[in-house]
Amino acid sequence: MTFTAQIIYRIECEGLPTDQYEEQWRLIYADSENTALDEARKAAKSEESTFIDRHGRTICWRLLAVKDLQPVELVNGALLFSMVREAAMVPAPLWMQ
Repeated sequence: MTFTAQIIYRIECEGLPTDQYEEQWRLIYADSENTALDEARKAAKSEESTFIDRHGRTICWRLLAVKDLQPVELVNGALLFSMVREAAMVPAPLWMQ
């Protein structure tokens, strides 16, 4: 079976209070949902990293969660991801009145 796993990382930057997160969607092949969740966690954990950026700060990608796991059928045209966003209305600039 094939699953999509939504994985969330928190990005921590030494000395800077940031609220940065990375959202990843990954394909997982497994015999069951429980095995898929275990495989998603293993894959996500292996992607955690710590490195020094060009400014000498320590940057950490820390796994927060495997947020979602959904079975998918891999056929031509299969839906893998969909998101509905609601746009905020922006008032007309003064020069347009």
